[in-house]
Parts: sequence; C-alpha cells; structure tokens
Amino acid sequence: MKLTHYRILGAIEMIEETLHHRGATIVRRLFLAPGEATRWHRDPFHRVSVVLKGDVLEIEFRDGLPRKHVKVTSGQVDWDEPGNRIHRAVNIGDVPYEEITVFFLAHPDDVPQPDAP
Repeated sequence: MKLTHYRILGAIEMIEETLHHRGATIVRRLFLAPGEATRWHRDPFHRVSVVLKGDVLEIEFRDGLPRKHVKVTSGQVDWDEPGNRIHRAVNIGDVPYEEITVFFLAHPDDVPQPDAP
C-alpha cells in the first residue's frame, strides 16, 4: 500500500493511497478535504470510480472551457472513458470527498493519471 501526499506551495492538496497494484490494474483511494484540489492531469485510461463520501465537485479545465459542477452521492459508481483534456477536480462541497478508483492500464508501469505540466 502506497500513501502519497501531494503539496503545492507547502499546503496539502490531496491524498492518494494505492490499495492494490497487480499487472495493469491499480486500485486507488483519493481524499479531498473541502477546498482541496487534485493536481492538473489527464485521464488516458478506462476506470471505474466509486464515491465513498462527498457532495459536489467542480471540474476545472486548463484550456479555459467552462467549469463543470458535478453532484455526487455515496455509493455512486461511474465508468469513465479515457480523455486527454487537462483538468483537475476541486472539492467545493461542505464535506470531505473520498473515492475508490480502479484503473485499467495498457501496461503495468503506466501512470494512471499523468501530471500535466
């Protein structure tokens, strides 16, 4: 199990915990406190996300397109298609956001959500 704290300018931005990694499959938990954001990234692989807790996220796009408000509920399960748009998720809700995601990589050493410079 691997626990990663990402920091920007000294503040914790998010916490990711790798729960399982076998071959080209990774199971990861993500925690976002209210006001915290993921790092800018893209999503090149299929994945299944299960919301454990949270109420609303805002998806910001680096290319300047309008932000997207996403209401979530505990137990919500989504199949996500790959995409190359650079984006990040911000927890704009009143409660911590937590999800488990299963990534289906092309190769065992792929990075599931590569950082965007």
